[in-house]
Amino acid sequence: MGTQPTRPTRVALVFSGGDPPRSTDVAGLPDDALVIAADSGLHHAMALGMPVDVVVGDLDSVDPDALAAAQTAGARVDRHPVDKDATDLELALATAQAEGATRVVVIGGHGGRLDHFLANALLLAAPEFAALEVEARFDGTRVIVVRDTIEVVGEPGDLLTLVPLGGPAHGVVTDALRFPLRAETLHPGSTRGVSNELTATTARVSLSDGVLLAILPTRKATQ
Repeated sequence: MGTQPTRPTRVALVFSGGDPPRSTDVAGLPDDALVIAADSGLHHAMALGMPVDVVVGDLDSVDPDALAAAQTAGARVDRHPVDKDATDLELALATAQAEGATRVVVIGGHGGRLDHFLANALLLAAPEFAALEVEARFDGTRVIVVRDTIEVVGEPGDLLTLVPLGGPAHGVVTDALRFPLRAETLHPGSTRGVSNELTATTARVSLSDGVLLAILPTRKATQ
């Protein structure tokens, strides 16, 4: 039997609303990524000099002049009703998936209403986006969805918290963390996975069943 071809990686950057992101939040991301703005995320993308390919949402928070400038520069606008059944971020993630993205990095989305922030954090690990590699970056914090195995790049001493979602996370194994986990189960509501620490520049987290959010809190870094 021949070897199955590897699906090429296509990265989509999704700019969300909320507090403005740091310039470091987009560091190391590919220049040829598909850029999607979720409503007022357009302002954040433009402030960082990122050309936007698609603007999506009800557009109730977008400055009309900024939207017109994006359209003039070639952006597609997918306008949705204000009375809709999904947040602008969910619409943007769905757009990224429909455009063939295999990896999505959400930029921003922190600040504002707590209910929106919690809903959008949980959205990252929604079953409909299980085929995507999903990461979020806001205010220096990184959030990575773990469904099988990930590698986390940082510095020794960086904090790493593992939060199970939707049920227990089984068979959790970690490498290069101060408090190792060896085929263990993390239960929702438990603080067992909170405030671990990297012991090397690269750590590894894997699990056999379930979903985790791997959270690297804000570093003490300059803007």
